[in-house]
Amino acid sequence: MQAIIATLGYVLSPDRRRVLMLRRDKRPDDLHFGYYNGLGGKLDPGEDVVAGMRREIREESGLDCLRLELAGTISWPGFGRGGENWFGFLFRIPEWSGQPQDNCPEGTLVWTELSDILAGAVPMWESDRHFLPLVFADRPRVFHGVQPYANGKALTWSYTEL
Repeated sequence: MQAIIATLGYVLSPDRRRVLMLRRDKRPDDLHFGYYNGLGGKLDPGEDVVAGMRREIREESGLDCLRLELAGTISWPGFGRGGENWFGFLFRIPEWSGQPQDNCPEGTLVWTELSDILAGAVPMWESDRHFLPLVFADRPRVFHGVQPYANGKALTWSYTEL
């Protein structure tokens, strides 16, 4: 399977009770328009996933990652606008430096209560509710999931924890 390789990161507040989310509200043609999401994007050629995650966090938020924790990976066959396959590396970012910038080109940065995210009180992809409890578990284990899409909807969700 050929896939677009991407990163998705969740910047945690120092007390780990809030997450810096990106409310995608700048471009109405954005596939994610109106949704809250973690920060991240496509890997650049010749870039490893950690370097790509650090770059995306810096570009979108102005923050520098001091420590990253691999939460897991997800294969999203058929997710893209044209049915492209995506493969994502998901990270928690518990330590960072700097101040979130006010002007993100992708949307508005919002510190969001983790409890609201896990309760489904934040507008996001319905499918995110399957894997976010794994990302934010009290005792997280690295997971590897697959979530096939068709016509903009997740069909199934399965994963293995290590």
